[in-house]
Amino acid sequence: EKQSFLASLFLLAIALLIASTGIYIFEKDIQPEVFGSIPKSMWWAIATLTTVGYGDASPVTALGKVIAAITALMGVMTVALLTGIVANAFANQVQRRNSIFEAEIVHALADGEISEEEAKKIEALRKRYDLSDEHADAIIEIMTDRMKK
Repeated sequence: EKQSFLASLFLLAIALLIASTGIYIFEKDIQPEVFGSIPKSMWWAIATLTTVGYGDASPVTALGKVIAAITALMGVMTVALLTGIVANAFANQVQRRNSIFEAEIVHALADGEISEEEAKKIEALRKRYDLSDEHADAIIEIMTDRMKK
């Protein structure tokens, strides 16, 4: 998921630049101490995009408030996108580990039973993947039943 994550971070960076520039354009004359430059405006944009919203800077013009609303929505969407990517990567990793564990069990059951050496290998894999005894036993039972059919 590295490419998706990096693409999302790139979108976040673009949103940061657009929001900083937009708020600078509409608020610089009204609040030069807060929005007097694009780098100064980036603090506000980061706080808004990440939905932290410290409250130390906020727009007062109508167009500034529109930029703020759009920025907040972009932040929520970007954070949701990043969260989804991380959750998907985690789920894929768990599925991959389960598949490897199941494949090892199928290999061990190829002759109809699990030898002591195969059991040790399965146990080492269970520990390596941090699977509970119950989870491992359930997978072994399911795979054994499948192999018998």
